[in-house]
Amino acid sequence: MKIPDYDKALYYTLWGHWDDLLVLMVRTEDDLLSKKIQLFLNAYHHSLDERKIMQNHDNLLYYLDHAMKQEPVVLMEV
Repeated sequence: MKIPDYDKALYYTLWGHWDDLLVLMVRTEDDLLSKKIQLFLNAYHHSLDERKIMQNHDNLLYYLDHAMKQEPVVLMEV
């Protein structure tokens, strides 16, 4: 998982670029990010419950905030 995926997801989510967010969902290697995007887009397009949409939107943003704070793990130092 690359940090730019998180940056892109945050940008697309905040500015409403749903098509780009969908492409990112498919291409990212982070399964949790992909699932959070999927849940949000599904709620946005198919749910009539505004609370569910906002909850999934907030969950995606919370995940992005958490993931961007994590430092990459160094597997092997040379």
